[in-house]
Amino acid sequence: MKKWILLFLLLLIPYKSMAEELIPNGNSGVLIEAGSGKILYEKNSHERSSVASLTKMVAQIIILEEIEKGKIHWDDVVTISHHASSMGGSQIYLAEGEKMTVRDLMKGISVASGNDATVAMAEYIGGSEEKFVERMNEVVKQMGLKDTHFVNSTGLDEEDHYSSGYDMAMIARELVMNHSKVLEFSSIYEDYLRENSDQKFWLVNTNKLIRFYEGADGLKTGHTDDAGYCLAATAKRDNMRLIGIVLGEKDSKVRNQEVMDLLDYGFQTAQMKCLLKKGTQMDMVTMDLATPSEIPIVLKEDLCVLEEKGQDKKYQYELKLQFPSLPVQKGDVVGKVDVLYHQKKLSSGDLMVSFDVQSLSFMSFVKKTLLNLLYGVL
Repeated sequence: MKKWILLFLLLLIPYKSMAEELIPNGNSGVLIEAGSGKILYEKNSHERSSVASLTKMVAQIIILEEIEKGKIHWDDVVTISHHASSMGGSQIYLAEGEKMTVRDLMKGISVASGNDATVAMAEYIGGSEEKFVERMNEVVKQMGLKDTHFVNSTGLDEEDHYSSGYDMAMIARELVMNHSKVLEFSSIYEDYLRENSDQKFWLVNTNKLIRFYEGADGLKTGHTDDAGYCLAATAKRDNMRLIGIVLGEKDSKVRNQEVMDLLDYGFQTAQMKCLLKKGTQMDMVTMDLATPSEIPIVLKEDLCVLEEKGQDKKYQYELKLQFPSLPVQKGDVVGKVDVLYHQKKLSSGDLMVSFDVQSLSFMSFVKKTLLNLLYGVL
């Protein structure tokens, strides 16, 4: 028995030391599972520091919100201001007075980390970069993040412009979970701007992981003198998406390697276990004044839970129905199901109806009532 206990303890040692040494060169870092937001690893996660172009993830959130609300459109044409064209650092070399679509500017932000493209979109949406930055700060405030404050939209070094590994992880999670269109841009490795002109410009993604790391499809790189080399990376394998953040690395190669070590650690030690498939019937509701009167309640999406690899837990399910007034259309959410382990909520999923449900007409109700009387149901 003692030998088995000793063997078990020895097996734990590599995992512990591996977690401790994942990012020995970075000032801070965080690894989370995107769906649940659970932290799998952290180092100095609430330490405030410069974060360079990782700042642009908040600008991307706002851009995509404007698209989703229909306030701006991908084919809108933006005229580049003198201020936007004067940005240094990473850029797509926009000229004052040049016109470019929102789609191409988003591509310039996501692939090339263009400071000029970011400021052009900030001015287009906010009227000025200053007004746009106010909105960026409001976004992080609404998210409940305490260690972030922005002075510009790009992440260029300025006093009082800072964030933290934890806050950057939550911002990245908001981006990929609620504005996943960003992944269509951040997963582009190479492309062109101004393709049908004399100023054709070749874009190559600053995030090399999307080409060399399995499942990687984003998200944002950064580098300034104050921030060092930073990276917010995301990858998805076997229904599990991870987000890794590293800040304050000394060079890009070490930055890339250490964020890959973070992701490797997550994929090696955790798994997203799918308990029930999309469309699984969870309940049957009877409504006398509905047609049909028997209404199956099913899962809207696969119901999954994050757990350590090698575990085989037994979970319980708790249904919470909130049936709206009729009529109800196919796909309408009518409640939630929580996944519980020892009474602790681990995950949840939406419940829906799988077909349209209408109110029973007056004549149908009368007919149904008479038939029930005739056959002795009432």
